Amino acid sequence: MPQAAITDRSPQSPPYKRHRPEQTLLYQIIERHYPEFRDVMAMQGKSLPQHVQQEFADYLKCGRLEHGFLRVQCTECHHEHLVAFSCKRRGFCPSCGARRMAESAALLVDEVLLEQPIRQWVLSFPFQLRFLFASRPQLMGRVLGIVYRAISSHLIQKAEFTRKTAQTGAVTLIQRFGSALNLNVHFHMLFLDGGYTETKHGRTRFLRTNGPEQQELMELVHTISQRVAGFLEREGSLERDEENSYLNLDDADEVDPMQQVLGCSVSYRIAVGPQQGRKVFTLQTIPSWEDDDRFAQVAKASGFSLHAGVAAQAWERQKLERLCRYISRPAVSEKRL
Repeated sequence: MPQAAITDRSPQSPPYKRHRPEQTLLYQIIERHYPEFRDVMAMQGKSLPQHVQQEFADYLKCGRLEHGFLRVQCTECHHEHLVAFSCKRRGFCPSCGARRMAESAALLVDEVLLEQPIRQWVLSFPFQLRFLFASRPQLMGRVLGIVYRAISSHLIQKAEFTRKTAQTGAVTLIQRFGSALNLNVHFHMLFLDGGYTETKHGRTRFLRTNGPEQQELMELVHTISQRVAGFLEREGSLERDEENSYLNLDDADEVDPMQQVLGCSVSYRIAVGPQQGRKVFTLQTIPSWEDDDRFAQVAKASGFSLHAGVAAQAWERQKLERLCRYISRPAVSEKRL
């Protein structure tokens, strides 16, 4: 097995403790029920896509010494540890997801995000569009462009400039999951709370704007919903009559088993088995006052929801890093599970 040297044994460092995924609840659930889930799909004449099967297979090997490890040895005392290989997957592995979350947050704070006030904008979509974006991810990038232009134009105009004379910036992470592990495609956008303009001497100057008021949010979410719906209509993915709007999925692959799974996940229904189609049983807790719409900057229209109540000042870099961790967190929290 390969060896690596440990050169820093600081007394302040916590002792190394090997991760044992086989002892976690998530691992035990997947190890016990995934083969049954796969067999039920096979009995229906369906099979999961290869990349989904690979996600499960690699997770069940993640952190297990029998599937490969490194021998790590201290160069001074020659004490050794065995460090198991990780799956490095992006689906639901809490260990690899938490590592990627910490790395992404540190990168954003240290090398990407400027030391200026930054606000989080969260945009959620109607259930039908969540299913559409999950089925056709190529549409999400173009919709994100529409949303970015709407919010950036609002910020620049609020600073009393135009898009030709000022610019703003944002970092967006697209999350595909909700707090109930349901399919919920939504955007987390970290926008500069203002914009940059160039002075007559050729220097850049940052102009800060105040947080959006409720009326501004209402106008923004209405604009975004209209522009996104118009784009999807032109693309042929959305059709509207006098009373209703509905998705046009005529060219969708009807034999794709993921379509059924995605649809059930969006609508909180059981996807396979004897209770297929029934609503799932969920346990809910009373939301804290921070999550109450009365205490947050949020607006809703036509199934769209736009939230802009969380911001970090230029000097609040630790708060910004916590915010970056939140938007880049993995789908599964073992503590909540």
